[in-house]
This record gives sequence, structure tokens and C-alpha cells, in this order.
Amino acid sequence: MKAIRRFTVRPVLPEPLRPLGELAHNLRWSWHAETRDLFQSVDPQAWGAAGCDPVRLLGRVRPARLAELAGDRRFRRRLNAAVDDLDDYLTGDRWYQTQSEGLPAAVAYFSPEFGITAALPQYSGGLGILAGDHLKAASDLGVPLIGVGLLYRHGYFRQTLSRDGWQQEHYPVLDPNELPLTQLAEAGGTPARISLALPGGRALNARIWLAQVGRVPLLLLDSDVEENDLGARSVTDRLYGGGGEHRLLQEMLLGIGGVRAVRTYCRLTGHPEPEVFHTNEGHAGFLGLERIAELCARGLDFGAALESVRGGTVFTTHTPVPAGIDRFERDLVARHFGPDAELPGIETQRVLALGMETFPGGEPNLFNMAVMGLRLAQRANGVSLLHGRVSREMFAGLWPGFDAEEVPITSVTNGVHAPTWVAPEVLRLGARRIGAQRAEDALAVGGSERWDSMADIPDQEIWELRRTLREQLVLEVRERLGASWRQRGAESAELGWIDGVLDPDVLTIGFARRVPSYKRLTLMLRDRDRLRELLLHPERPVQIVVAGKAHPADDSGKRLVQELVRFADDARVRHRIVFLPDYGMAMAQKLYPGCDVWLNNPLRPLEACGTSGMKAALNGCLNLSVRDGWWDEWFRPDFGWAIPTADGSGTDAERRDDIEAAALYDLLEQRITPRFYERGRGGLPDRWIEMVRQTLALLGPRVLAGRMVREYVERLYTPAARSHRALVPDVARELAEWKARVRSAWGAVSVDHVETTETTATAELGTTVGLRVRVGLGALTPDDVEVQAVSGRVDAQDRITDAAVVPLKPAGTPDLDGHRLYEGHLSLDRTGPYGYTIRILPAHRLLASAAEPGLVALPALEQGEGAGVLLR
Repeated sequence: MKAIRRFTVRPVLPEPLRPLGELAHNLRWSWHAETRDLFQSVDPQAWGAAGCDPVRLLGRVRPARLAELAGDRRFRRRLNAAVDDLDDYLTGDRWYQTQSEGLPAAVAYFSPEFGITAALPQYSGGLGILAGDHLKAASDLGVPLIGVGLLYRHGYFRQTLSRDGWQQEHYPVLDPNELPLTQLAEAGGTPARISLALPGGRALNARIWLAQVGRVPLLLLDSDVEENDLGARSVTDRLYGGGGEHRLLQEMLLGIGGVRAVRTYCRLTGHPEPEVFHTNEGHAGFLGLERIAELCARGLDFGAALESVRGGTVFTTHTPVPAGIDRFERDLVARHFGPDAELPGIETQRVLALGMETFPGGEPNLFNMAVMGLRLAQRANGVSLLHGRVSREMFAGLWPGFDAEEVPITSVTNGVHAPTWVAPEVLRLGARRIGAQRAEDALAVGGSERWDSMADIPDQEIWELRRTLREQLVLEVRERLGASWRQRGAESAELGWIDGVLDPDVLTIGFARRVPSYKRLTLMLRDRDRLRELLLHPERPVQIVVAGKAHPADDSGKRLVQELVRFADDARVRHRIVFLPDYGMAMAQKLYPGCDVWLNNPLRPLEACGTSGMKAALNGCLNLSVRDGWWDEWFRPDFGWAIPTADGSGTDAERRDDIEAAALYDLLEQRITPRFYERGRGGLPDRWIEMVRQTLALLGPRVLAGRMVREYVERLYTPAARSHRALVPDVARELAEWKARVRSAWGAVSVDHVETTETTATAELGTTVGLRVRVGLGALTPDDVEVQAVSGRVDAQDRITDAAVVPLKPAGTPDLDGHRLYEGHLSLDRTGPYGYTIRILPAHRLLASAAEPGLVALPALEQGEGAGVLLR
């Protein structure tokens, strides 16, 4: 029989054990080993049955056991020590509190998903895990961050397999009362609410749940409330569920509702108001519109409010392809903004203009969330050096006239939260060398270039550690594989072979991620005979553990999963290759440490960063990857192997996959397996162990989320806070009026004539070339612009590469025609084909970059002939 109503019965903890509830509701336990050990000791069997979730554990423990613990002095001492440790962590000064003045009072960080712990399943993949690691690292560093997201009642789907290997999705209902959450309440105890206006007089109401992530509050909006009609209640039903209007409402709730939730939280708790708003991908882009509306309600006009909001906004893009960006029909967006819906004080056309694809090749009837995100943020970044380059090229159309490298999108390479992803055995290995506190700080805060203590660890210890982690993975795989086969309909009597799956002494390769086509889950199957030879080699076998989910609407991705599963089901190889369904954080925390090699073979350059290999590296796992994302930036032969790419323009997709798969097999056969299995005089794989040591010592400090968040603070958050403070209403009006004046007058700005002291087509290295340039500024003055000489080597098409910029200075007064003369010098400091050009850019003290307004004046094409200097 099914219950007609569901509710949660909370345990009544004896008074001495009340602090257990406090510990359970601060998610620091998810990365703090001592607190997890404490909860496990409450009831080890119930801890496992509760999925290592303290809130569920406390709901399952028998009252007699709680009474027994209440009288156990040793347990109470451990409990009090854990509570004191948490209090020190929450209240003591950390890295942020020791920095110089000028840092933001608070930062609001918006993301559509957050991967904090398996006990709070509100993530689908890398974007959410990155957001969770960002919050945890901010907490460890003491950064006053407020996280903002949505609470999805079904989370992301759970994955099982049918008998024939087809992915099946299941959406278990999540009860917030059974999660490590508390409901934000007004002073009188009534639940706090925010509301959005919908067309036709309807409303979208949401309550605010609070997840405490160490020092960082995470606000999650939930539309499943009685005040909503059925359609509004379902807005937060599933992560990335639905499309069209459903998805638009999710993103309006995240952005507009999220700002209102932050204001509510700060009002109720006294938390400082954020000076910086960081949107993690375009999904939360509407937050800028809500902040503009706030300022307009205080008397600012739209232009001034826009400049003020831009100054304090940071936008991070994670996608390297236009297809990965959310876009909505223009008419759909228009219907949800304006007099009859949200933000009635802002003209609908102004809203639409922010998201219009006005660049060449853009679709005029679509509203682009990333384009809006870039227009509403003065600072933007990609998530690796290569991805920053790709993003500048992808969005260059928004800054016409500028070379891609000058597009104002920088990069901050992602990192991972080491205390979450490092196996306890690895942490203990470091703690034995430098002490537990220093080891914990090294992982959480970082700051050093290298971990020199790794050099002191004997080879034997490293090898024994790696074997222990591999053995743990083997046991985990067998348990999960057996459960998967029983879900697929197998009887226990058919599964005796699972006890022989994998071998703790065999080279183990891991591959786990989402399954879009560009990640090429099945590249390893390109030559199946060759793969079987690798798996079954008599002296140097390999074994492979694969996991991953395809999007529920992606049948091509599901076919890739099925293809891999069917290969792994083959009785000849099923002891050497396995596919584990339902990839998530709990599985990942076992998988990364237990693998010797982490495989990643995306189509370059479609992997924005790809942090799974970072998590593996922190456990001494070596990377085998295409040079994409972070691996392109930090690859060294000491850390692993680079799969050569065949991404030339003349190579078709089939041939490219054949070439790169063959390169993968060659690396495994000729370089990786021999190095793993060869033994030195001490009976150990000396060269392999040295690579593990170098990975931990040199790569480990680079891949930390602590390093990443420090970069955000120093390079983006602090400059954004300064801009926010500078753009008080009068200054914001001044900047908006200046931009409007410059835009209206820019048509008359011109480079009219260029003279040079060098008249020949060749010159000697070290020569100084004088320049005299006549320009027209129309209604603008020299204070409004900067005239520059841009020079450098030129390629076969006369494009300047490796450009250097020299500002030219105005000379004299305007002539009778109103033209002005500018002068300067070029130093010819490089040999070879060399050239220059002249350009005029707007200039204002409050611009974050010269490219920000997207305006540039260049010489007419006919001036190019003879205007440059070439060195031969």
C-alpha cells in the first residue's frame, strides 16, 4: 500500500548529544574526516545504510543507542572536540582576513547546480562540482561568499541499465526535510518567501532553503509551495528538465529571485550585502536585470544603473561551443518582461537588446544568455588558458574591429577542492611527514609552488599506498557491478564471475564523465581487437573502469553508453573492463584514488577545463589525455602522457578518430604498460613511482580550488569591488552619459593620414621610426580617446602578430578643418617581416579595458599601401 501523505519524524537527541544536530547541518562534515569518523562511530551499520549522510543517520539510530552514547564519556569528549573545532573554523581568521584592505565585503555566487555532497544531489556534472568546490574553497579561505541556486525536488536523474545495456532514468523525490537544510524564516518564525510576477497576473513564489557549507551560506530556491499553481510548483522539479518556457522560468527564478533571496538573507541575518555578483555560466544572467531595477527604483536612469551593475559583476563562461549556450525565443522573453510581468520599470526593448545576437552570423530572433551575461559584466573569464582563447574567438563578434586576443575575456583555470577528493590514506601519508595541520592547510589553502615533502617519502610507501587504493577500488567495483547486474534482472546464481572482476595488481585506467559526443566515450573501442589484446596481455594487462551518464534527451549519448556496456558484457573481457551506472560524487571519491591512469580523450578544443583529471592527480594517478582544457596548460612528461591530436582542417571526423585511437593504443602498448610493469633492482617500478611523486609534488599545488579562488579574489573580485565603490550614482551617470556621447559621435572619428620618417621598405634592427598621424575626432576631444600605434611581426596576410601598443601624443591645436595631429615613435626591436597600423580607441578612467565599449577607428584600406614598415 502507498501512503497518502508523507512527512518527516525527527529524532529527539538526548541533551548531551544535541551538538550532533549542529554538526550534521553544517556540510563541512563532507570534507572533514574527523567529523565523518565521529558520525560513523554512532552506528557503523546505520552509517552505511544512510549513505554516509549524518542527517539520515540520526533519523535511523535507535533511541537505546542514543541513550548509550549520551552516557559514554569518551564519545562526549570526541563530540565536544568536534564542535570546538567547527567553532574555531567558523569564527577564526583565515587567509582572506589577513589580506590588505579593499577586498569585497561579500560576494554573491550564482550557479544552476552545486555539487557539495552526494547527500545533497543538486548537480549533474562538472559545472556543479566546480561550483561546490568553489564554495568549499571560499569557506576554507574565509572568503565572505553567499551561494545562490535552486532546490530541485527530483535533483538530477539516477541511472540504471536495462538487460541490453540501455540507459534508464529514475527521478526519486527529494524531501527537503530529510536533507541537510534549514528553511530561512522571518523574525516571527514564518517561512521567508520571494515572488516573481508572471504574465496574466500569476505569480511564481519560492521559499528559501539554507545549506551551510562551512562558513558559506548556500541559498536554494524552491517553487514547490502551496501558494503556486501547478505549473509554478513544477518550475524547480528537475535539474535541466524541460525546455522553452520552463527553462526560462528556472533561470528567471535563479537570477531575479536569487537576488531577492540574497537581500532577504542579509536583512534577516545581518550578513554584509554583496559588493560583487558572480554568475557561473549564463543561466543566472537575469540577476543583472534585477539589480538594474533596484537602482532604477532609487532614481537612477537605465544607462547609469547598467554601468553601476556592470562594475560589480563577474561572468564565467564554461562552454567552448555556441550550442552549449541557453537561447530563448525573443517573443517568449518579451512576454515575461514588461508592464504585465516582471521588472515593469524597465522597457522590454532594453531587456531584449541585452541578449540579442548582433554579431555576424547571429540569429536575430533568439535571446542569448551568455551574450547578456557578457554585456552585464565588466569582467569575464574562461576556465583554462586554452578555453579563454577559445572564448575570445567565439565571442569576438561582440567587439568588432578588435583582434580576438584583445577581447576582454581573461581566464582563471579551474581547481578542485582537495579535502573533498583526496583519499584519507593519501592525506595521512602527507601528515606523517609534515603534521596533520600543515597537511590540511596545504590541501585547503595552498599557496606554495611545490610540495617538497614528497621527496622524502620512500618508494616502498608510495607503491604500497597505490596498491591499497587500487584494492579498495576493486572491492567497490565488484559491489557496484553486482548491484547493477541484479537491477538488470540477473539472479545471484549467475553472478559468481563478479568475484574475479579486476585485479589489485593490474594497471587500472579510469574514464568517468558526462557522455556528450565530444567526450568520445567509445574512442577506446575504435579497434576492438587491439583493445582486447591490451586487456588480456599475458604479461602486461590493463583493466578499465568506465562510468558516465548521457543526458535523458540525448539518444546518441545513450547509444554510446550501450555500445560500451555491450563490449564490457563480453565474457572474454568482462573481468578486465566494467561500466558502472549512476556516476556521482560517492562513486567518484572511490574511483579517482584507485586508478593508476586517468583517461580523457575529448575533441580538442571542446573541453573547457575537465577537472576530473585534477582530482585523480591529487591521489597520485597519472593523466593520459588529449591536450585540451587544463592539460594543455600544465602537461609535462613527468605527470603523464599527451594523446596526439589530428585536428587539421583537412581531416574528417572518422579519420581523426582512427588516428587518435591508434595513438592511444600505441601509448598504452609502448610507453605506459612497460613503465608500470618494469621493475628496478629493488623490485619496484622505480620510473612509475617517480612520476607519481612528481605529480603529487609539482602538479598537486597547481590544481587546488584554493589557488583558483585566490585568483578570483585578487584578479576579479577585488577590482570589481573597487569599480562597484567608484560607480556611485553621480559617477555612474557620468560614465553612462560619456558612453552615449562617444557612441553617437564615433561615426566622425577617423585616421586620415599617416606619415613616417622611414621611407624605405627595409630598416635595421634598433631603428627608431617617427610617426605623425592626422586624425578626425568630430565632436570628441583628446580626453575622450587614445590614439595608438600597434606594431609587431606580420604574417603572409600582413596580420600583425605578437602586437606591441604605443600611445601617441597630441601635438598642437586643431587645424582649420578640425583635424588633430598626433606624434610618437616606434622602436624596431624584432627582425623579420614587421608592420604597424594606427587606431583610435575611447578612453575613460572607469573602463576595465580599452575594448570595453567595443569601438575602434582604423585607417582606411587605401592608406595601408606603404603605410607600414617592413624589416627583412
